[in-house]
Amino acid sequence: MSEHVDIWVDPACPWAWLTSRWILEAKKVRDLDVDFHVMSLAVLNEGRDMPEHYVELLKKAWAPVRVLIAAEQRYGSEIIEPLYSAMGTRIHVQEQKDPDVVINESLAEIDLDADLASAAWTEEFDEALRKSHHTGMDPVGYEVGTPVLHIGETAIFGPVVTPAPKGEAAGVLWDGVKAVMSTPGFYELKRSRTLGPIFDA
Repeated sequence: MSEHVDIWVDPACPWAWLTSRWILEAKKVRDLDVDFHVMSLAVLNEGRDMPEHYVELLKKAWAPVRVLIAAEQRYGSEIIEPLYSAMGTRIHVQEQKDPDVVINESLAEIDLDADLASAAWTEEFDEALRKSHHTGMDPVGYEVGTPVLHIGETAIFGPVVTPAPKGEAAGVLWDGVKAVMSTPGFYELKRSRTLGPIFDA
């Protein structure tokens, strides 16, 4: 029987991108049923004192997540992963920084209605976005960011990994993540990062 996993992601987050690539690799070597959901770094950081460059980044970060929610409402939740993957490839692998280009090209790549792009700069879908965000983040707490995984009733931040493991290495990491998540009272493993995000071409 497949193990059900839920992952919450924001296209703006490079670490969520890497974790999403890992879980899709793990799915190839373990019997996993993975559902993608939308969280928002902009929502997460509302009201926080941050450097000006990060404030500007978060202003742009609203656009892709709004479009993801709009697409979910029109096509169903199964559309989130392919649209997120199209967006993330452009943002992280191709280093495309213009959110309008990212959105328009991603919608076209997977043959979605072009008019969904209009959701990017309106607040029409913000209530649904916040609901999705809180569904993912509330169980894990707000001392963390993205990515967030849920397995059953257990939620955890991470894993934060670079580069994303492939093949059986992805499966081994899954085995370890599942083991710690199934341990009552487990909260944290952590070490200082010595590498930035490494993306596959």
